[in-house]
Amino acid sequence: MHAATDKAPQPVTAAVSAPPPPRGALARADRVLGWLVEVPAAALVLADVAVLFAGVVARFVLHKPLVWSDELASLLFLWLAMLGAVVALRRGEHMRMTALVAALAPPRRAFYETLAIAACLAFLLMLGWPAFEYAYDEAAITTPALEISNAWRAAALPVGVALMLAFSLLQLARVGSWRRVAAALAAIAAIVALFWLARPLFEGLGRWNLLIFFVGVAAGCVFAGIPIAFAFGLSTFGFLALTTGTPLPVIVGRMDEGMSHIILLAVPLFVFLGLLIEMTGMARAMVDFLSGLLGHVRGGLSYVLIGAMYLVSGISGSKAADMAAIAPALFPEMKKRGAKEGELVALLAATGAQTETVPPSLVLITIGSVTGVSIAALFTGGLLPAAVLGLVLCAVVGWRSRGEDLSGVQRTAWGVVARRFAIALPALALPFVIRTAVVEGVATATEVSTLGIAYAVLMGLFVYRQFPWRQLGPMLVATAALSGAILLIVGTATAMAWGLTQSGFSRWLAELMAALPGGPPMFLAVSVLAFVVLGSVLEGIPAIVLFGPLLFPIARQLGVHEVHYAMVVVLAMGLGLFAPPLGVGYYAACAIGRANPDSGIRPIVGYLVALLVGVIVVAAVPWLSIGFL
Repeated sequence: MHAATDKAPQPVTAAVSAPPPPRGALARADRVLGWLVEVPAAALVLADVAVLFAGVVARFVLHKPLVWSDELASLLFLWLAMLGAVVALRRGEHMRMTALVAALAPPRRAFYETLAIAACLAFLLMLGWPAFEYAYDEAAITTPALEISNAWRAAALPVGVALMLAFSLLQLARVGSWRRVAAALAAIAAIVALFWLARPLFEGLGRWNLLIFFVGVAAGCVFAGIPIAFAFGLSTFGFLALTTGTPLPVIVGRMDEGMSHIILLAVPLFVFLGLLIEMTGMARAMVDFLSGLLGHVRGGLSYVLIGAMYLVSGISGSKAADMAAIAPALFPEMKKRGAKEGELVALLAATGAQTETVPPSLVLITIGSVTGVSIAALFTGGLLPAAVLGLVLCAVVGWRSRGEDLSGVQRTAWGVVARRFAIALPALALPFVIRTAVVEGVATATEVSTLGIAYAVLMGLFVYRQFPWRQLGPMLVATAALSGAILLIVGTATAMAWGLTQSGFSRWLAELMAALPGGPPMFLAVSVLAFVVLGSVLEGIPAIVLFGPLLFPIARQLGVHEVHYAMVVVLAMGLGLFAPPLGVGYYAACAIGRANPDSGIRPIVGYLVALLVGVIVVAAVPWLSIGFL
């Protein structure tokens, strides 16, 4: 669900225009500081690829494991996450829900945009000193393999906070209306002061504080257009600071724990792999082959779209990257055949929801990170459920295209199809290379992305002969920004989940869900409904980080296989993510397809109904998820 190039739209942004470009001294400060952050961030992506690839070669080829490789990769990864979050803040690419703000009149919309910046600034000011304290405390710890102070790693947190503070101030300075800035800062200061003065009241409210902070504050911030990571951080910081005696550096520690999990290193690496696939022409080769194979039948190019999204999802693990790779290749020809833009973006969004479980899905990687479920098992279990949803989408396509006029369409000669297949074969092989490497133990789920990157580079240089070196720098920066936006959500959501656990909420939720009548079927039905809503509001990764550690143990307790449960909730979240009016993935599809969002709302209803039927089938037949484990 992320951009395929540095200019492609992000999944949960872009509904509200960015601030105007800075001028004069502000422009120079922004440019210089941006360069000082983007260059190291891009270098860190390459460094992590190199370290992990060296670890695979040393262990599998030379049979001399590098005992320090994971530790060094983890150290670099935290710096990559924080600097990436800084780049995302500078670019306005942090994930946010802007549907409500975008519907406001321009003056109010501008005020809420400024308010969102002021809220980010408030959180960063609150977090600054605890982050420094946390890094200072970590200086006493020596890492086991590298034998250096852990402060070298932990310092990424206060440095990242300080840099985000600087860019927040620069953004406020370039708003253009000091009156609006003053009003936004005054509003945030008044809210903070009000909550601080109400501290004695919170101490006597008990569990009602959970509703106030984790529902009221978090939801209010999200709907006001404040980036999701900062919304989670503000609600968690307020809860722990005002209702408990928890030392505030603990929040930073939980963020560190969530962001630096070695499994999550797969996120930036697979994002970068997805960008390479498009840049090297591998995605185009697959689309050309499928188009030649099916382009002459009724609805043929729609079937190609469904199949191409399935194949590309198996490479990039990123929905917006998938859509940005496929749409430009297919939409022009589909429009020539009479397809309307609303129908095209509706199907594009539906295929985004359909392929959420195709490995190496970033959501599956996140589930493995926060719940302990085997990522290899999740990768294996995700293929068939996505195929089931693809079949129900094909049924809808077949029904809608029964009257399509193909009088002007010529069938591609079998010789041409065979030649396109030969060209596409290296690209078609990549998903199988990735899966085989994980299943056979050549590389871990984190390391295998480096093998995919090496494969894509070789194919681009020597097979497809398409490797524009000038795009490499912007791609690395885009990878860092997108990864930082995701990982900051994971960090603040981990802190929120820890706060919920300490409050006893997890135990209460477990008792409530376990007490539902009807056993596992009712639990799965309630989970589908809940995650459809969560997917439309929070997006998959933060929803999984927040609720996965709470609900997966309940599923296990009720006898629901963890991989089966993972498939059900991921597909349900995908349904919510790409369903208008709140589903932010739908608006990403519209932006990539250059279509008015209104045009796709009616056509997508049939696809959403079909997807819901598919989710129910997957939930009712566990074999579809676990039959090949």
